[in-house]
Amino acid sequence: MSATKQKETRGKHAAAEKPPVPAGGAGPQKAEAGQGSPVEGGSVEARRRAAVILEVLAGQLRPSEAATAAGVSITRYYMLEAKALEGLVEACEPAPRGRTQTPQAQMAELQRKHAHLQQECARYQAIARAAQRSLGLSLPGSGDGPERRGPKGRRLREPSVRGLRFAERLKADLPPQADASEAKPSTSE
Repeated sequence: MSATKQKETRGKHAAAEKPPVPAGGAGPQKAEAGQGSPVEGGSVEARRRAAVILEVLAGQLRPSEAATAAGVSITRYYMLEAKALEGLVEACEPAPRGRTQTPQAQMAELQRKHAHLQQECARYQAIARAAQRSLGLSLPGSGDGPERRGPKGRRLREPSVRGLRFAERLKADLPPQADASEAKPSTSE
């Protein structure tokens, strides 16, 4: 054999050994068949069911054969297939652009907003109290001191002697009287 024929023969065999390159130009990025599983995670049962579903979708098995191979009823097989296809479609959704926040970062942001809103609320309450004082209005719920609470956290009723308060109101409505000593008739005469 001549040198040129050997090069052509080697080139043909070398090209046949390489896997075809996809249209995008990049080579295979996941593990090829026989080099381990291309998917990580999942139980053995889940992997077996996924393989059976893919074989049905590829046309290698009928659904009834797949249900028997997976050890489920035909109805359950169709439910699994629908759920697998939903997961496939969901996994193919484009990833959101930009930075995504972790739950911890969201919590920290919400705590900062909460603290800011509490400060703003306190500021507005102070402004409202100042406006009420300047107008001479009494503040709602303002008592002489802090509210008293009972053992169950309920607000206690202020102690009052109703009879005394009612008597004071009655006295306030009466006209003023002269001294009691002048009002009594003298019996000594």
